[in-house]
Amino acid sequence: MRILLIEDDAQTAEYIRRGLTELGQSVDHARDGQEGLLMATSGTYDVLVIDRMLPRLDGLTVLRMLREGHVRTPTLFLTAMGSIDDRVKGLESGGDDYLVKPFAFSEFYARVCSLGRRPPLQEVQTVFTLGGLEMDLIKRTVTRAGKAIELQPTEFRLLEYLLRHAGRAVTRTMLLEHVWGFHFDPKTNIVETHISRLRAKVDRGFTPELIHTLRGVGYKADVAP
Repeated sequence: MRILLIEDDAQTAEYIRRGLTELGQSVDHARDGQEGLLMATSGTYDVLVIDRMLPRLDGLTVLRMLREGHVRTPTLFLTAMGSIDDRVKGLESGGDDYLVKPFAFSEFYARVCSLGRRPPLQEVQTVFTLGGLEMDLIKRTVTRAGKAIELQPTEFRLLEYLLRHAGRAVTRTMLLEHVWGFHFDPKTNIVETHISRLRAKVDRGFTPELIHTLRGVGYKADVAP
């Protein structure tokens, strides 16, 4: 297994690293939350082990950002925060398991192996590019030709869906279901209104236009109509 350990306590990190290495596992170590976030998104890991209390970004924030960016690597929280409320918060943030310090290495390793035996997850895309437009799901940023574009949450989800299906037609029904969670037609112009707002932000002043209306069908994100 390839394991990423995000732990700021040097003694604990070395204890874990040495123990896992002796058992034939590959271990990378990040010393703070921001470094760990970058490593978790840039590398391919079988298991993440994350402390709750970390410098720069706490463990809950790191995992929430990873999950928002569709990084689904199985994750074990390893922390001194052991109340029921702490455990619930850890699991609700996207954690798969939770182990409280101090811990027995044998139990820790058994939990890591259990997570590592899960079926491989499909590699997910977290950065989309099209016609000079770049969308980063982890950083929650959108730029075009190097210029930052500020989007509202719904606009962000709408653009993400269009880019995930770039070059393909998406219908109004598909957008209502996947962007707004509607499984019925609300009989409003909510889709058209948000498409118009999104166009004003990502297309106005740029060439080529990226968001196209397919009359009688829906919409398409592409460099050509």
